Amino acid sequence: MSTHRHLFIGGEWVAPSGTDTIEVISPHTEQPVGRVPAPTNADVDRAISLARNAFDAGPWPRLDPRDRIAVVRDFAERYGSRQEELARLISTEMGAPITFSRSAHARLPGAMIGAFADVAARHRWHETRAGAFGGEVAVRRAPVGVVAAIIPWNMPMFLTVAKLVPALLAGCAVVLKPSPETALDAYFTAELLNELGLPPGLVSVLPGDREIGRYLVSHPGVDKVSFTGSTAAGRQVAAACGSALHRVSLELGGKSAAVVLDDADPQVVAEGMTVAGLMNSGQACVAQTRILLPRNRYGEFADALASTVESLPVGDPFDPATRVGPMASRPQQQRVRGYIEQGVREGARLLVGGPGLPEGIDRGWYVRPTLFTDADNSMRIAQEEIFGPVLTLIPHDGDEDAIRLANDTEYGLSGSIWSPDVSRATTVAHRIRSGTLGINAAYSMDPAAPFGGVKASGIGREFGPEGLDGFLETTSLSIAPASDMRPSASARQP
Repeated sequence: MSTHRHLFIGGEWVAPSGTDTIEVISPHTEQPVGRVPAPTNADVDRAISLARNAFDAGPWPRLDPRDRIAVVRDFAERYGSRQEELARLISTEMGAPITFSRSAHARLPGAMIGAFADVAARHRWHETRAGAFGGEVAVRRAPVGVVAAIIPWNMPMFLTVAKLVPALLAGCAVVLKPSPETALDAYFTAELLNELGLPPGLVSVLPGDREIGRYLVSHPGVDKVSFTGSTAAGRQVAAACGSALHRVSLELGGKSAAVVLDDADPQVVAEGMTVAGLMNSGQACVAQTRILLPRNRYGEFADALASTVESLPVGDPFDPATRVGPMASRPQQQRVRGYIEQGVREGARLLVGGPGLPEGIDRGWYVRPTLFTDADNSMRIAQEEIFGPVLTLIPHDGDEDAIRLANDTEYGLSGSIWSPDVSRATTVAHRIRSGTLGINAAYSMDPAAPFGGVKASGIGREFGPEGLDGFLETTSLSIAPASDMRPSASARQP
C-alpha cells in the first residue's frame, strides 16, 4: 500500500487544502494499492498562480534553449535508472501485462525524453528573413505560457512525457493533471522532477477527477491546454478553450481500420493484430479494432485470427506469459462488456470470446478477448470506440471498397494496411483520412514524427518539431534599415 499525504505544487511537497483522498485500486485483485490526497480548486489556483509567476518573472522561459535541453537530458538519465520500478508500478495500478509495461509504459517514454531533447537541439528557435518591402524580419519562437496538461489512465507515463517534456523544452510552466486511476505513477514523475532543481513554481502534478480537470481547463491563468482523452470529453475541452481563447491541442478517440489486402498472409496478419489490435489489453486509442478482410479470402483470415486470439494468455499482469490483462477500472470492464452484448444484439456473431470472465478467472476487472464476425460497418461495435480487447471483422470487395469502409467513420487517428506489395499498400494509405498509418504493422510511435488525428480524433500534433511548435508562439520583429532613422536635413535646422 503506497500512501502519499502531500501534493506536488510548484516544485514543493505541500499539504493539500482539503481532506478528501483518492484510493487507487488494483484491477487484478480489486484491492487498494495506494492512497493520495485529492486536490481542490484552491490547490489548482495555487499551482496556476505559482506557474504564472514562474513564467512571467522566472528564469526558465528566458534561458538559452541549450540550458533547458541540458536539464531534460538530466531528467532522462534519472528516469532511466528507475524504469523497472515504474513498470511494476503501472502494472499494479492499471493492470497492464508486465512485458508491455516494461516496453511501452517504461522503456519507450525514457527513449522519448532523449529524443525530444534531440528535436529541440535541432529546432529553429530564431531566424531572420528578408522583408518583402525592404529591411529584415526577425522570426522568434517563444514559449506559449502556462500549460494545463491533462493525461488519461491508459498510457500514463507515455502521455506525461509527450506533453511535459516538449512544454519544458519550449520554456513553458506546466500544471499536470493525471487521472486518479493512475495517481501512483504521477507521484513517481513528481519525485523525479523534484530532483532536477527546476525554478520555483514551474511544475505542479495534481492527480484529480473530471471536476478538477474542468476547473483547470477554464482557468483564466492558463494559456494552453494539451488534452488526451475521449472525443466526448475533448468536445467539452474545446468549447471551454474556445470561450476563454486558450490555445488547445486535442488527442482524442479512434476506431482504426486494419485494411487487409487480398495478397496478404493470414498468419502474418493474425500475429500482427495481437499487437496492432490488442496492445495494452485493447486500451489504446490507436488500436486497430476494425479489421477489413477481402471477401474472397475472408474465411482464411477469420480462421487465422480466431486461432491466434483464442490462444492469448489472459490473467495476472505480473505473469510474464500474460498477453491480456484486466481493464483498468470496473466501469471500463462494464463498458466493454456492454459493447459485446450490443454486438450480439446487432446481429454480429461471436467467433471468439463473449461478455463473461475468461476461463479460470473469478475476480478482477477482466474481459475475454473477443472477435466478432458477420459484422457490417454500420454497427455500433464498428463505429464506436470500445477501448478493450474486442475486434470486429468486416468484409470488403477490393481496394476501393476497403478505402471506402476505412474512411466511413467519424474518427481518423490511426490505421494500417497489410500487403507484401508495399507500393500498393502505400497507394491505399494515401487515400485514407487518418493522421497516422502503418504498413504491415501498427503505426510506430516515433518521437521524431508528428502524431495526431483528423476529424473527431483531434486537433494539433504531438512529437517531432511539429509537437514542439505546439508549445510555442511565433512572433515577428520588423527591422527597418538604420539609415531610415537619420533625421532629415530640414529636421536638423535650428
